Amino acid sequence: MPFALYMLGLAVFAQGTSEFMLSGLGPDIAADLDVSLSTAGTLTSAFAVGMVVGAPLMAVLGRRRPPRTALLAFLVTFLLVHVVGALTTSFAVLLATRVVGALANAGFLAVALVAAVGMVEPHAKGRATSVLLGGVTLACVAGVPGGALLGQSWGWRSAFWAVALVSVPAVLAILRSVPAGAPAATQADTRAELRSLREPRLMVTLLLGALVNGATFCTFTYLSPVITDVTGFSESWVPALLALFGVGSFIGVTVSGRFADARPVPFLLTGAVALLAGWALLALTAGNPVAAVVLVLVQGALSFGVGSALITQALYAASGAPTLSGGFATAALNVGAAIGPVGGGIALAVGLGHRSPLWVSALLVALALVVGAVALLRGRGQGPSGNDSRWSSPQVNSATQRRG
Repeated sequence: MPFALYMLGLAVFAQGTSEFMLSGLGPDIAADLDVSLSTAGTLTSAFAVGMVVGAPLMAVLGRRRPPRTALLAFLVTFLLVHVVGALTTSFAVLLATRVVGALANAGFLAVALVAAVGMVEPHAKGRATSVLLGGVTLACVAGVPGGALLGQSWGWRSAFWAVALVSVPAVLAILRSVPAGAPAATQADTRAELRSLREPRLMVTLLLGALVNGATFCTFTYLSPVITDVTGFSESWVPALLALFGVGSFIGVTVSGRFADARPVPFLLTGAVALLAGWALLALTAGNPVAAVVLVLVQGALSFGVGSALITQALYAASGAPTLSGGFATAALNVGAAIGPVGGGIALAVGLGHRSPLWVSALLVALALVVGAVALLRGRGQGPSGNDSRWSSPQVNSATQRRG
């Protein structure tokens, strides 16, 4: 893999830390800014909504600039809004900074996904995607627990300062390692790309990604109160268990990168069934410390393994939209990241208890399985687009391109 790809992963690490760290900071933010826990949870949803809106919009804007210029503009904006977030005493201002930061993050990730797959051979999109998303999983392993530790030691604002500081070397690394290139707008017509994004197989894949990611974010946003109020661990255990979820996510992304290019349907079907069983089992056994620890690791692996494979399939399915595919894949995943915490927050607000986000996660994955099964049955075992059972493998795409 090219060195520049790992530098993009470094920037994604900083951004992933920001996106996920609120799972360990929510109670402190709620207390400091005098809002409820469910209201504090809307910070995660606001970030996700910003990414949903921003991903396609920023992808269109970004394609008018050379990739390195677009990446730097998005990352510097992301850095600055975290400085504002660290300084504010207003929940409304903090909420606004999350939306602006999400727009910048969405633009960066949309451009980075396209840039990453453009750095490798056409049949290696899964591996390139796994390297890039490795930054997200490392954020779960080190960044998110580190943010929780900072929050416990020096207050939640210190975590925002840390994200801003980590972004600085990422800016310098991208400036030195990512080729300048030409504006992407000279390579394809925007309207033609938008038309290609209506392809049925792609729409199904994006919907599945939204549902699976919604399940992940639903539980992850409220994992801290599950760990403390249901399992019975003290607050000092929260960073360690968040890190354990991150270790699992890194394992899942790594494994996904090896299978998503060759045998996506068997991998996705097996992984989704296991994911559904895992969320239900965690909801039932969350009061048992041993079971909770094991399932936090397992669910981290399954959630990110299945989610990463779906991103890869979206990129394969959107071959006719080389500059906008990353934006729409990012938007779909963050539709899930928006509805997941909202669903968990509603369950908490109506008094269903701290286990309820786990059941909401199980429900979302079950819905994804139903949608996927219907799509496969309608294609009579050939996948949503009429391709063979490998769904959208590079071998199929390459053969199609040769015939064209």
